[in-house]
Amino acid sequence: MSIKTIFDYILAILLFIILLLPTLIVLFLVFKEDLQNPIYSSKRVKKNSKPFSLYKIRSMRVLQEKNTIKSTSYNDPRISKIGSVIRKYKIDEIPQLINIIKNEMSFVGPRPNVIEEVSLYSNLETKLLDVKPGITDYASIIFSDEAEILKNSKNANLDYNLLIRPWKSLIGLYYVKNNNIFMDLEIILLTAISLFNKKFPIKYISKKLLRHDFKTFSKLFNPERILVPTIPPGHNRLVSQSDLDKIYCI
Repeated sequence: MSIKTIFDYILAILLFIILLLPTLIVLFLVFKEDLQNPIYSSKRVKKNSKPFSLYKIRSMRVLQEKNTIKSTSYNDPRISKIGSVIRKYKIDEIPQLINIIKNEMSFVGPRPNVIEEVSLYSNLETKLLDVKPGITDYASIIFSDEAEILKNSKNANLDYNLLIRPWKSLIGLYYVKNNNIFMDLEIILLTAISLFNKKFPIKYISKKLLRHDFKTFSKLFNPERILVPTIPPGHNRLVSQSDLDKIYCI
């Protein structure tokens, strides 16, 4: 058992005990809003391409019809009143402590993706599945405003794959290649700071990634923070709507 796994397990149990009562209160408030199950379970892909159930506190209204929208914008009408609050402060991620205790996830690692989106991975992107997925990583901090980026999008799934996913994959691959316990502690600290001050962690991470590969990451950390359609690592073209139609069988 690695130091990382022992650290994850001990910290997850401690936080689970500390946060149990306030989490139960939040669960009650979510349930009270629409009398539906306050826990949301989603099939994701973990290390070695194995599927697992990721747990969250539900922040959206329960839909009766089939939903193929996997990316969420800031003004998504599906988000409930209390959901907007728990999403802002990442309270909805607390149940993933159970995933960590079950050794399915880590505190730090590339965010686990849905099965359909993983099917779009290039051979290079599949290296993201060489490590356990995490609750947070550098990309999670940089794109903590993901919902805001997609706010006015008419096609959130496609815009996510054009504007955000390529960078998340690139940053995730950097983590897979260079991760160690000190990097994990750094990311946890930066994540905590980002809940109250987003500018400092993003500035710190941008300097780190620009030192690693200025030519590539200067396109992400441009002064205007303008995101343009980008080819995902390992692919030779942009993701198209037809690609998404195939995986979601539309």
